[in-house]
Amino acid sequence: MKSKENNITTLNEILDNKYGKRGSKKREVWEQEFESFQLGVLIEDARNKLGMTQEELALKCGTNKSYISRIENNASDIRLSTLMKIIRTGLGGHLKLTLEI
Repeated sequence: MKSKENNITTLNEILDNKYGKRGSKKREVWEQEFESFQLGVLIEDARNKLGMTQEELALKCGTNKSYISRIENNASDIRLSTLMKIIRTGLGGHLKLTLEI
């Protein structure tokens, strides 16, 4: 719904209309897929900031270029242990998590 004051529709309003309210099955699937997408973007951004190719990152953390590409393009689920290896060994970084209930 658009705010009467400024005629702006919020992202949550759009998502509510398209996928349902938070907690609905369709909305939760969207939220999970979006989080995976964000993770891929974060890895790609960090890799690019370090001037690394996907192949160089893959070699550093013991995987292959196509796997890194699939993660960055949200086409592959990733195990936590692999994620940690990519972040720590491949990128030299640390992962910080938050939990919302």
